[in-house]
Amino acid sequence: MRGTLSIVIPVGPGDTAWQGLLPELACVDAADIALVFPSEPPPEPVPLTDPRLLLAIAPTGRARQMNAGVAATTASWLWFLHADSRLTPETLPGLHAFIARNEPVLGYFDLQFQDDGPRWMQLNALGARLRSRWLGLPFGDQGLVIPRRVFETLGGFDDSLGSAEDHALIWRARRARIPIRPVNAPLLTSARKYAQQGWWLTTRSHLRLTCEQAWAFSRLERVR
Repeated sequence: MRGTLSIVIPVGPGDTAWQGLLPELACVDAADIALVFPSEPPPEPVPLTDPRLLLAIAPTGRARQMNAGVAATTASWLWFLHADSRLTPETLPGLHAFIARNEPVLGYFDLQFQDDGPRWMQLNALGARLRSRWLGLPFGDQGLVIPRRVFETLGGFDDSLGSAEDHALIWRARRARIPIRPVNAPLLTSARKYAQQGWWLTTRSHLRLTCEQAWAFSRLERVR
């Protein structure tokens, strides 16, 4: 698969979670890995022992950073990972099988949470699975994977948005009738925000934002 896959990882201001992700990507057969920092130097030096690793700087904002990462890479498939994503033993075999089919689709992983949050996180994982598979609304922390040509057809991420760029891309894919399909493999993400801000308050906030964004983007779909 080398030469077929590029990995793009946006890094938030002051975030160091990428330090735990990079070693897990050492065995990924990818052409290049773009680590995209906001408009400030990394909090500490980045080890450049992996020849595939590319460092990029972009204006602060996940959409801008991911678009910059795409521009810096070369492969025909794109895999967008959050810095706090972590792989499971099933992640890469599922990814390889998904890419091998070489279909014009937007793929996503089944979200699971690391053991760094409240005990109720299994409910959130179930909710993400139902939202993705029943409503066709996966989000960015589910490791979106897409052919570069399809991503470019959709216009990339909307860098005018300060948030919800992943949600906006999903709705543009729906308008363009791009199939949105599960990779059928899990991907881990951190639950530390739920631990820090409280499970119920964080869950309620995410539900409210999801409904507001879906309402706004679906209205835009009907207008167009």
